[in-house]
Amino acid sequence: MAKDTFYFSHDYNSRNDIKIKKLISKHGLLGYGVFWAIIEELYNNANALPMDYETIAFDLRTNENIVQSIVCDFDLFVFDSTTFGSMSVQKRLEERDSKSVKARESANKRWAKDANALQSECEPNAIKESKGKEIKVKEIKESIDSRKLKFAFTLEPFLTTYGRDFLNEFFKYWTEPNKSKTKFRQELEKTWDLELRLGTWAKNDKNFNKGKKDFSTHITTVLQQRDIDFKQFEQQHGNSEDTKRLD
Repeated sequence: MAKDTFYFSHDYNSRNDIKIKKLISKHGLLGYGVFWAIIEELYNNANALPMDYETIAFDLRTNENIVQSIVCDFDLFVFDSTTFGSMSVQKRLEERDSKSVKARESANKRWAKDANALQSECEPNAIKESKGKEIKVKEIKESIDSRKLKFAFTLEPFLTTYGRDFLNEFFKYWTEPNKSKTKFRQELEKTWDLELRLGTWAKNDKNFNKGKKDFSTHITTVLQQRDIDFKQFEQQHGNSEDTKRLD
């Protein structure tokens, strides 16, 4: 059976993006082609590829260093602990899946409506089957790697506040999978407020608090030293003026 084929939109002016211009400047149109080949692979793998640049390079018949540079050097992709993906691809996959689910639900509703109009013995079974199809559509789940990548996206706005190392540790803890490898720790929480969780994590993180304390202590020391230096300068300058007046 032939594999289902999907298309994705390709912005006709994408090569004018500043990041793409930098990529082309370094790797030429070959690099531009490799970039789009990687994007195609992301669409085929739920927007999550392992950071195995050697295998990707072999598959694309190109150099491993070129692949790694394209993925890492131009801020075109986002990463979690083991995979990378694209925010643009993620957005378009969600739009495509949303349209697909809505179309299926609409078709199922029409089918169920037609089934209800038939006064026959098979009517109850037909309605039951229709409802079963709707439930299956709703139960379609993404891969755990794709969901982890989505979770990583939600942490990006807090990068300036908490720093990359802090957020990496937070991410590793909350994306630890359960025994069946079907869900990770954050998904098992009954309630979730990311901003509050980060604040609590920061309070309990000794290294994070130590860094803030050390910085505060450093600033206080600098200010105190500045006052001491100023007083010494003032005393020396005053003594010099007094000596001139005595002369």
